[in-house]
Amino acid sequence: MVRVRSIGTVLAVLASLVLVPGTVTAAPELLSQGKPAVASSAENGGTPASAAVDGDAGTRWSSQWSDPQWLRVDLGASSAITRVELDWEGAYATAFDIQTSANGDSWQTVRSVTGATGGRQGHDVSGTGRYVRVNATQRANGYGVSLWEFRVFGSQGPVAPTGVHVTGSQGNWRLLVDGQPWTVKGLTWGPPAADAARYMPELKSMGVNTLRTWGTDASTRPLLDAAAANGLRVMNGFWLQPGGGPGSGGCVNYVTDAQYKADMLGQIRQWVTTYKDHPGVLMWNVGNESILGLQNCYSGTELENQRVAYARYLNEAARAIHAIDTNHPVTNTDAWTGAWAYLKAHTPDLDLYSVNSYGNVCQVRQDWLNGGYTKPYILTEAGPAGEWEVPNDANGVPAEPTDVQKRDGYTQAWNCIVGHTGVSFGGTLFHYGTEYDFGAVWFNLTPAGKKRLSFYAVQRAFGGATPANTPPVISAMNVPQTVAAGAPLTVDVTASDPNGDTITWSAALNSKYIDNSGGLANAPVQVNGNRLTLTAPDRLGVWKVYVMAEDGRGNIGIETRSVRVVAPQPSGVNVAQGKAVTASSYQQVGDGAPFPPSNAVDGNAGSRWATDWVDPQWLRVDLGAVTTFQHVQLVWEGAFGRAYEIQVSDDGTSWRAVYGTTTGNGGVDAIDVTATARYVRLHATQRGTGWGYSLYELGVYRR
Repeated sequence: MVRVRSIGTVLAVLASLVLVPGTVTAAPELLSQGKPAVASSAENGGTPASAAVDGDAGTRWSSQWSDPQWLRVDLGASSAITRVELDWEGAYATAFDIQTSANGDSWQTVRSVTGATGGRQGHDVSGTGRYVRVNATQRANGYGVSLWEFRVFGSQGPVAPTGVHVTGSQGNWRLLVDGQPWTVKGLTWGPPAADAARYMPELKSMGVNTLRTWGTDASTRPLLDAAAANGLRVMNGFWLQPGGGPGSGGCVNYVTDAQYKADMLGQIRQWVTTYKDHPGVLMWNVGNESILGLQNCYSGTELENQRVAYARYLNEAARAIHAIDTNHPVTNTDAWTGAWAYLKAHTPDLDLYSVNSYGNVCQVRQDWLNGGYTKPYILTEAGPAGEWEVPNDANGVPAEPTDVQKRDGYTQAWNCIVGHTGVSFGGTLFHYGTEYDFGAVWFNLTPAGKKRLSFYAVQRAFGGATPANTPPVISAMNVPQTVAAGAPLTVDVTASDPNGDTITWSAALNSKYIDNSGGLANAPVQVNGNRLTLTAPDRLGVWKVYVMAEDGRGNIGIETRSVRVVAPQPSGVNVAQGKAVTASSYQQVGDGAPFPPSNAVDGNAGSRWATDWVDPQWLRVDLGAVTTFQHVQLVWEGAFGRAYEIQVSDDGTSWRAVYGTTTGNGGVDAIDVTATARYVRLHATQRGTGWGYSLYELGVYRR
């Protein structure tokens, strides 16, 4: 039987509760919902960190399948934390810590949990901090860890300033991030965004706080997530044609092409809207080297009109971004400080300027002063002097700086950048990438993932961790100016390792100055003390020779010089030189044309015969009399013969083959063959390329 109290009794009890002093306390406030969240990793794009603080029980964050993993929320201000609730998905943690932090770097554990069984958990805690995270140290199963919701309760203190803003006045500007001064200590970003979490700890240890990209799209999120998780920010780029400065990009008419401009503005709006609230964003950078690059498309008055139209379009883009995002600045990059004059006149809505400069970086400050500019700037690419800035070597190709010169180039660039106090906000140096090719060896700090002297120079400049080990230093490298194709090529080097590590040598070759190839081909090398010996390439022209010194600790020293590969000089007399010659065809138009058959027997290794682009083709030389010879040399240009015969004749009509191949590979073909005839003919039936056939020289030698 249920006993029912009288209404009067109930009211009396309630009254007594209300009137007792000190018994009423305010309920804790949910502080985490909708706040910026980052994590150590995400399983995929559909399970981001933000899903754990969105208030939606149907969305979740899930990590990669390894220990440990963590999720962090930024409450926006220092707060008193009283309770944390976790709604685990099936992939839960059996052991985890709840931690708080004032700055996102140093953490205090306010609750440690072991033997957890998942599901919905609530933990009363006592702590203070702006940041709260769950640090999962042991998974319950073979998956990662996954949270439907992560809720933090407590009371919040005064909200700290948020966003990124340019403040101050002429010559005394500052870049503020969440109210704190921010000097951009950055690198341009090369690896895939999906791999960003792998590289961020190394970047953070270098002292890097900013990364720069040239494009922003759906693939950008992992980079932003990983950057934010490690306290870094990203300068998000938007590519516009003709990007990349001289010799790059497609052509757009900024005066008349309304569709292109509308399409690009739509993309800019889309991705600014998508990422504007992401804690990894530093600013938006619209365009790269396009004002300079427009000279590839236009000239004279029209070039000027296009540059003005482009600058006005940038202003339209800046306004569009500001309408969506008031918490991040907008800038534009060019490779020419002269472009700033167009921005000054036609792009007032930019918050600051940017420029790429290498060998001329220390002139940027004076250019800013001479131009009378009224906005601060960032250097968005800088490093050692580039290919376009250095003198040519004895072989007529750009003389690449040494490893030591590159190291010093980064240091000098950084000193000049930060020396413009109150105007320059710092810079993103070029380049953090793992590529291993011509450009990567010239500029990358970590080609093929190996650290070089430049890496540590940047680390010192940024105030990063003190390295325990540094690369071998190559102090000298000597390469002969010329070498015969296929002959031994000796390289004398002098090197030492600061840490006394054993040096392992390797070598590579590159044909950029022959066929514009960027790739490096490994070259087997014999090491005898300070002398390295490799085999010269078979193809004529100027090659780059690279030597690599590794210490077995992830460090590398790289030096490169050029060598001109020339045809070997066969013994005997070239009885074909200067003789009468005919051919099935020859190229009469095009760059460098004509290329007549006489070029193949003139004794000049710089001239050549080239044919029409069809099979078969032939070249016939009249020795003037019946002659006995023992050797034929074919010196091919890049357009070589895959299948061909050497044929001879006494009357120029009836031919007999004395040599044939179906596996020709170009370069220099040295053919030992004894024959007696008046006429010698190269009869080619299968080309090795999509072009025709091309010979520098056809030599017939009597010994």
